[in-house]
Amino acid sequence: MTGGQEFRTVVDHAWSADPAHRMRWEKSLAFVRGSSALPLPLCAGLDIGDRTPATAMLEAHFGCRFDTTSVDLDTESLDVATRYPVVTAFEVIEHLYNPLHLLLEIRKTLDPAPTSRLFLSTPAWKPGFLQSPDHFHEMPKRSLAALLSRAGFEIVRNDEFGIRSPFFCLRGVRPMLRCIFEKIRIYELAARR
Repeated sequence: MTGGQEFRTVVDHAWSADPAHRMRWEKSLAFVRGSSALPLPLCAGLDIGDRTPATAMLEAHFGCRFDTTSVDLDTESLDVATRYPVVTAFEVIEHLYNPLHLLLEIRKTLDPAPTSRLFLSTPAWKPGFLQSPDHFHEMPKRSLAALLSRAGFEIVRNDEFGIRSPFFCLRGVRPMLRCIFEKIRIYELAARR
């Protein structure tokens, strides 16, 4: 294992163990369950990014295997040999220099059926002093809607949720500000035909 990969594995393990991430995954899955368009069980799905515990949760819900991606999402193409009725991209686009490229690639991988869906989540915009140094894009709602439209998606429904427990909010001023501003936006998207 290379030095960089070893570091990434350590970071991913610590990231996966964070209770805030478990809360994100559970709330994201609850949102997905609320879709009225998806027939169950599915034959396959695609979860953008590395395999996480959320991938296993999706597989259990949909009753099928979810493939994951291992390409540079900023510049490389997704494999379009398989078309998917469901694609998920939970908290991915904020880490990309060019999120439009990924959204256009995802559109190519979606099955052409009108019930096919992209479920996407991303942190809501927050003041600069609270933004993550690992995020290139934390977009206001209007900017994100414009990006999704430019990529050929229409918003079927959306929601916003917090990711911190009430106890976290009581730990000081900065945690309290995080509780106010740190929200996740989640979308159910259909490709415009």
